[in-house]
Amino acid sequence: MTHGRFVVVPASYVFLLRDGVGGLEVLLHLRQNTGYMDDHWAAGAAGHVERGETAYDAARREALEEIGVSDLDLTFVTAMQRTQHAEPIDERIDFFFTARSWSGEPRIVEPDKAVELGWFPLDALPDPVVPHELTVLDALRTGTTTAYSTFGF
Repeated sequence: MTHGRFVVVPASYVFLLRDGVGGLEVLLHLRQNTGYMDDHWAAGAAGHVERGETAYDAARREALEEIGVSDLDLTFVTAMQRTQHAEPIDERIDFFFTARSWSGEPRIVEPDKAVELGWFPLDALPDPVVPHELTVLDALRTGTTTAYSTFGF
């Protein structure tokens, strides 16, 4: 029996942050061959929350799988409810985290999905950045993050 409700797809995002010469910097990767937002800069690590996993667990797992870092000291930033009116997609709930300390040197672990990895000042991001991620990065830059945010409504 169809209940007519949408399915919520959860994902976790990790922005590694460090102090740079010109201020705070964020680690981003350039997406390729994923079928979604290819040729856009995105969080160093991100992915779906798997069954039985917390958003924190997913963030740590994705950081290890995608950029080879562990022992992240995660700070929760926002939960973003997201949709896309132009084409029907499942509703999304994205959990954004930052980390200013971790173990290991960030590197591209999945070269079939990321072509480049780089540190960028929060006030001089590359173009283009995945739009909903850019919203969070702008809020981090301006100090205007909120526990709950929306995108696409």
